[in-house]
Amino acid sequence: MKGQFFPYKDENVSKTKPYITYALIAINVIIFIWSLTDFDNIILKYGFVPAEISFLTIFTSMFLHGGFDHIFGNMWYLWLFGDNVEDKLGKIKYILFYLLSGIAATATHLVTNLGSEIPAIGASGAISGVLGAYLAFFPDVRIRVASYYYHGTVNAKMVIGFWFLLQLIFGFASLAGGIGSGIAFFAHIGGFVFGWVVAKFAFMRKRKIAISSSP
Repeated sequence: MKGQFFPYKDENVSKTKPYITYALIAINVIIFIWSLTDFDNIILKYGFVPAEISFLTIFTSMFLHGGFDHIFGNMWYLWLFGDNVEDKLGKIKYILFYLLSGIAATATHLVTNLGSEIPAIGASGAISGVLGAYLAFFPDVRIRVASYYYHGTVNAKMVIGFWFLLQLIFGFASLAGGIGSGIAFFAHIGGFVFGWVVAKFAFMRKRKIAISSSP
């Protein structure tokens, strides 16, 4: 979940308390702490391995992380962007959306890593879906960012769009063998595209209903 900009606040106040987002963050942190008790074995058992497809690990892998920087980055983005997406979708739909984004991310990773025996872990795919939805719902919201050369506000289209562009560049570079960072870029891409498409469809559907019901 990294890019050249570090977003630290959005100017988008939620109308409701994001209890589901808080719960997801708490669950991820608790599971991460638990995983440290027997890290290697837990990752091997519950991470998603493309060469050994398991229905269980499709879900368990979403709640595992490879280190403190990994979980911090993911939870930061979930905390920053998840509240507004939860507010827009509602609690139940948001839970389903989050999990389905993770499944879409895992499926994309599987297709682009057939036969791999390396466990894939992390909430990045599901959170990428949240980013896709945020971009669909709130493209012009101002995001406060910091970097080595800039500190100020830019719109969500620039922050999230630039992040997605990096995923595409590094993802295709990894397919060509030009990069071996161990990051599942196509899981990010798959989750993001799923999230954007679903959110865009839901947004357009609500707009049509609102327009058709107007006097």
